[in-house]
Amino acid sequence: MVQEEMTPAPRRSGRSGGRAARKALRAAPLADNIRPIRPGMSGGRYKPMTDAGVERIHQAALEALEVIGLSQAPQSGIDAMTAAGADLGDDGRLRFPRALVEDMLAKAARNITLHGRDPKYDLHLSGSNVHYGTGGAAVHLVDLETNTYRETTAQDLYDAARIVQNLDNVHFFQRAMVCRDVTDNLEMDLNTLYACCSGTQKHIGTSFSDPSYVAPCFELIHEIAGGEDVWRDRPFISNSNCFVVPPMKFAEESCVAMEHCIRGGMPVLLLSAGQAGATAPAPIASAIVQAVAECLAGVVYVNSIKPGHPAIFGTWPFVSDLRTGAMSGGSAEQALLTAGCAQMHRFYDLPGGAAGGISDSKLPDMQAGWEQANNNTLAGLSGLNMVYEAVGMHASLLGFCLESLILGDDVLGQSLRTVRGIDVTEDSTSIEVMKSVCLEGPGHYLGSEQTLALMQTEYVYPALGNRMSPKEWVEADRPILLEKAIARKNEILATAPSQIAEDLDRAIRDRLNIYFN
Repeated sequence: MVQEEMTPAPRRSGRSGGRAARKALRAAPLADNIRPIRPGMSGGRYKPMTDAGVERIHQAALEALEVIGLSQAPQSGIDAMTAAGADLGDDGRLRFPRALVEDMLAKAARNITLHGRDPKYDLHLSGSNVHYGTGGAAVHLVDLETNTYRETTAQDLYDAARIVQNLDNVHFFQRAMVCRDVTDNLEMDLNTLYACCSGTQKHIGTSFSDPSYVAPCFELIHEIAGGEDVWRDRPFISNSNCFVVPPMKFAEESCVAMEHCIRGGMPVLLLSAGQAGATAPAPIASAIVQAVAECLAGVVYVNSIKPGHPAIFGTWPFVSDLRTGAMSGGSAEQALLTAGCAQMHRFYDLPGGAAGGISDSKLPDMQAGWEQANNNTLAGLSGLNMVYEAVGMHASLLGFCLESLILGDDVLGQSLRTVRGIDVTEDSTSIEVMKSVCLEGPGHYLGSEQTLALMQTEYVYPALGNRMSPKEWVEADRPILLEKAIARKNEILATAPSQIAEDLDRAIRDRLNIYFN
């Protein structure tokens, strides 16, 4: 008998490819245009204020700028803003006529793009498109393996950036920690920049501790970009700038640094971070009024120097626990403040950013979960373009946790799914599948072509979250969520490479004192 006669005919399955093939197909990455969640989905369905309330806040902010104004602008800022039409009073305060504010709002940049080093990470800030990322300046790292807080280092910042590079739902990396092991401030700024750029090709946010440090930092940026022209064509770093010291004062050194960044082609985040009940009024609406007024002054400032320069309207008021005066970043009031600020960004049609998923909890526990989920979801539903501090932040910005960063990717996945909303179309409301299942079929939808087709495009699944039954959980040796996060962190850090070419990295390390490996 010849071999061909001994070979059995291939077994044919009713479903082509079989279960293993279908599982492999579901595990394969989806094309961006059919993913159930992705950067820049449109929010804006949640509005904590009425249209009349938004208009009232706008009018109150304009009145505050005309009557109170802002003090302590640097001379360069005074020169630029008075030339544009601001009034310098005998008391040293700059006041802003309504016509000036309206004129500068008309000149302000809209529909801007924050670039990544890789174009696939570009963030398109228009309308109510939502992006989540990190932020803050934590001075402690939360070490889950010892349940202790220790000072943050340049290595920790680099590790956080590498983790963000590997998280789908964290869309940008704003500096999240202070390099406490770098004592020289210029070296700290350089190490902060280089740690972020070495760890991720997503858009980066950073700040400068002294205006004189901007120039040497730009030298490093141009070196990473491949030249100043390349940088100016696609600036992949933005300046997070606390240009005001609430209430209603300019921060002189930060303003000068901002001017340098504008001239260097770097987008700026105009960050007003008052604390309701302390450095901002206690009523939530009044806290928004002050933040809006301060950021409108920033719009005048930026556009009096360079009309149309990309700037993010960073109304960023925080909340006080009025029993103690301590900051409460995880509170429901914080979620309302952020959502209200998002409404004001949309009212002005300006790219906007504010704080999102801060937790007051010291560890990634149940409290952290509800605070991060509630605040991030409301921020997304309100259509906030840039949700900063969305993951990893604990102890009201004092602590950053790498494992919480990883767990937060699941939180953001759920938040993004709510932002997407419900797709009501002719196909999604057709009763044809219902007729087939109920009148002709098995009486359930588990194996229907519609169900299988929508498994990946309509539904979001957690990467670490546990949906096992109790029996399955026991059989899997009772996996603990935090232990899985630690293991995932260690896996990423063991394999994630630097995002800087080896020869360039060597040249930079030969020239600068770099504190991480």
